Amino acid sequence: MQVSTCIRSLGLSQTLDLPVIFTSCIYPLCSHSFLDILLNVSVANKRSNSSHSDVHHDVHNDVRLDVHSEVMRRFVKHEQRYTSQRRLIVTVLSASDRPLMIQQMLKRSSNLKKVLAQSSLYRNLVVLENVGVVQRIFSTDDVARYELNDDILGHHHHLVCSKCGDIRDVRIPESLESSLDSTLSKIAKSSGFELDQHRLDLIGRCRNCC
Repeated sequence: MQVSTCIRSLGLSQTLDLPVIFTSCIYPLCSHSFLDILLNVSVANKRSNSSHSDVHHDVHNDVRLDVHSEVMRRFVKHEQRYTSQRRLIVTVLSASDRPLMIQQMLKRSSNLKKVLAQSSLYRNLVVLENVGVVQRIFSTDDVARYELNDDILGHHHHLVCSKCGDIRDVRIPESLESSLDSTLSKIAKSSGFELDQHRLDLIGRCRNCC
């Protein structure tokens, strides 16, 4: 892919007040290139311009900017095109506080006054999975939901309703996360297993099902 093409392509907690039972699941889940440097410079320039033009800096826009830059890097690495439809899917998922079902993605895209083509949504989600951008999450209702990978938006866990299947993202304090990671690593090591990361699901009933 030409550098000029890369440049043009750059479009640049929950409160735990529920009775919950938690279970944990341990699972195993380049060097810097010129494109990495280019992406970082582009992000820095846009942030600089924004800070000069608006004293009320929008942190959420920065987050979305970083997300699209990282997603673009992964598409280039896999020699795939980061099309407008794929970009819209990423925008919808990055703005969500939970993994989304297909119909939820369609509805949220319409709220943005943009259109996700249902006919190509499944195919684009497969591509997003293949390049390491999106992962599927299954709840107690066995319906697939989609979210951005942890290493793009940050490590988090889920509140899972055992009755309706609803899932919400939840983050725990960094100190507790570090302690949990250390403990799980020791457990894994004692079984001859090398831990890469962990996932914690808090299972109970949501407010609507209590």
